[in-house]
Amino acid sequence: MKKLNIKQLIKLCHKIAREKGFWDSERNVGEMLMLIVTELAEAMEAYRKQDKENFNEEIADTFIRLFDLSGGLKIDVEKEIMKKMNKNKNRPYKHGKIC
Repeated sequence: MKKLNIKQLIKLCHKIAREKGFWDSERNVGEMLMLIVTELAEAMEAYRKQDKENFNEEIADTFIRLFDLSGGLKIDVEKEIMKKMNKNKNRPYKHGKIC
């Protein structure tokens, strides 16, 4: 498979999810967000077990679910990331928190 940019990945992840029937009815955004959290929890478990292969797969699953959600909600992720990075760039060191 050729390398894809973020917009192409979002489009492909969402297309595959639609083809597999996950968008046949209205999706519950809260449930979708918790499924993303579940993928991160699975990544944490793989990390704890020092299972790098499974850790990498769970991180990929997290992005696939995020990209599917973003595609379904028509979020321009590239634009939002750049907007947020610019906001973060202008924040104080450690966002002004003492850690």
